[in-house]
Amino acid sequence: MTEQMKLKISGSPHLKNKAKTPHIMLDVIIGLLPVIGASIYFFGFSALILICNCTVTAIVTERFINLIRKRKSTIRDYSAALTGILVALILPPSISWYGATIGTVFAILVGKHLFGGLGSNIFNPALVGRAFLAAAYPKALTTYVKPGWSDTVSEATPLMLQKFSGESTSLGQLFLGNVSGSLGETSALCLLIGGFYLLIRRSAGWRIPVSLLFLVTVISTGGYLVKPGLGSPLFHLLSGGMLLGAFFMATDPVTTPTTKKGKFIFGGACAVLIMVIRYFSNLPEGVMYAILFTNATVPLINRYTRPKSFGLRREDEANI
Repeated sequence: MTEQMKLKISGSPHLKNKAKTPHIMLDVIIGLLPVIGASIYFFGFSALILICNCTVTAIVTERFINLIRKRKSTIRDYSAALTGILVALILPPSISWYGATIGTVFAILVGKHLFGGLGSNIFNPALVGRAFLAAAYPKALTTYVKPGWSDTVSEATPLMLQKFSGESTSLGQLFLGNVSGSLGETSALCLLIGGFYLLIRRSAGWRIPVSLLFLVTVISTGGYLVKPGLGSPLFHLLSGGMLLGAFFMATDPVTTPTTKKGKFIFGGACAVLIMVIRYFSNLPEGVMYAILFTNATVPLINRYTRPKSFGLRREDEANI
């Protein structure tokens, strides 16, 4: 009598090494610790409250949805906590507590579970939450405060100053983080530390951030040579959500291509869209929209970049 083989079916990401989803999520959270520390240092208790609010809201929402769907709790895979932290880091410290709560609930409910949960979502959940808030509360998402433990002084971000008034921000301030912006957009130094930690731990691949940042450098160099007022390459690399997006958003294994060639294409496409939005739109920043739009093209990228099967033509593979 032959034994039946049990077939295990699971959603992506399908990992081929010993790493597990909780380990990867925890690594990303650890990589974000320097950024979290910098945001609290520069913006004080408002940053701490915002991060705690979004993280707790994400975990509670995740648990509530699991109960409704009669599914096993997924809180211990740390994906909900990570989403909550990321939502907080892409919001301005001056946003109201209820605005942050609504955005976080939307990120978990719509950005993640509406598509079936972790492994089935096609868009980055944290960015979905921010995109919703940008549409529902545009003023709150464009009101930034000057670094400090008092949130009463409004100040434009470096990208706003550069684009709308031609004022430049010193690279030293951008590198260390003493500028206005969302919590996770301030200190380029801390973002680089966290990003390199992920690359060393192999919790994030190098192809997407390298291709994204390289092409941004190329495009911004060309723009700077044509018109210096557009900002130097280093300015574009260090300002806004560039580094946060490159290392912590665009590398999400669920919403990015699975092929090596596809990852380069994905990173390059993000770079082009970011710079098009920064140069030609009325928006000072384009990282969020660029990644979300490119997330939607991932199935197409995977289809046309998958390795060719031995002995089959591309058109033959499509019919298998």
